[in-house]
Amino acid sequence: MAFALVSDIEARWRDLSTDEELRAGILIDDASAMLSSMVTVDVHDEQQAALLKTVCCSMVIRSMSASAAENYGVSQASMTAGAYTQSWTYSNPSGDMYLTKLEKKLLGIGSGYIGSIEPAINGCYGSNEND
Repeated sequence: MAFALVSDIEARWRDLSTDEELRAGILIDDASAMLSSMVTVDVHDEQQAALLKTVCCSMVIRSMSASAAENYGVSQASMTAGAYTQSWTYSNPSGDMYLTKLEKKLLGIGSGYIGSIEPAINGCYGSNEND
């Protein structure tokens, strides 16, 4: 089950070429499969459906923008007037699909904690040096 349509990507980003539309459709399926594996989907929850659509679109746009000829996703930029140098560093140069901290929070995933349990040795807690 796809959580978004190509038209949702275009509405949130820009018009896509025919080739980009095909790629976006495949990436939507990939993102939807990833999200389905992480979230228990309630088909009757409209708010969850809206959030899944938003997150799915964001994942696809991040992935597609890695190969786009624009400055979306630039984490660092540098320009020099003398000798005409220009440099860009992208936050996701390989186009990986991932969830941001905010997206995880919105979907209610990834909020675990770490704890410890003190073991009982010979029926006592702590050191048993004096036993």
